[in-house]
Amino acid sequence: MDSANQVRIREGRIHAFRPQIMTPAMIQNVLLEGFGKESEEYMDWLKSNTDLKQLAILRYGFTMKKEEINQHIVSEDMATVSERVKKHVTEKDNAFSAVVVGVEEPWEVCLLKLMVDVIRNSVPGNFRDLQRSRLLESDGGGMPKAVRKEIESDFAAAKKDRALIKPLGRKLHQYGVFDEYQDRFFALLNSGN
Repeated sequence: MDSANQVRIREGRIHAFRPQIMTPAMIQNVLLEGFGKESEEYMDWLKSNTDLKQLAILRYGFTMKKEEINQHIVSEDMATVSERVKKHVTEKDNAFSAVVVGVEEPWEVCLLKLMVDVIRNSVPGNFRDLQRSRLLESDGGGMPKAVRKEIESDFAAAKKDRALIKPLGRKLHQYGVFDEYQDRFFALLNSGN
């Protein structure tokens, strides 16, 4: 911060949704929820300066939702505060926790950088798992088997819980396959009437 020996501590959650295989129709639907203008500019820079083919197979991490739980300012030097926070997080023993030390403005870019690094490190293993289970292979209609499997799972879930019908419709549009599934979708939608 501008003041000497003042450090802002933010605690929150980033929801990075489960990986999905992206079809070409989905690539343009990269969304950020709850992030500001600087984060959008960082995403524009990332799209211009990164080979997105490395990340284009799986969709995860680039659809994120940020939640702040609390924040406060302490009057100590950065090194002391950083060590205390790291110790506190280590004691919680949560594998999904991280400590990010960054600049105040734009601090959200630090969060995005963390997520990009996590994604880059996990992509090769996830890709191998999908290949091993043959879920990246086409179903004959040009769509990966994993996408069909996901859609079938979502139809089954929406049949049991009507609140999942609208998200299913959005997903069909995102994948660019709504026309293919529209009769089945509308039959499901009208089944509750």
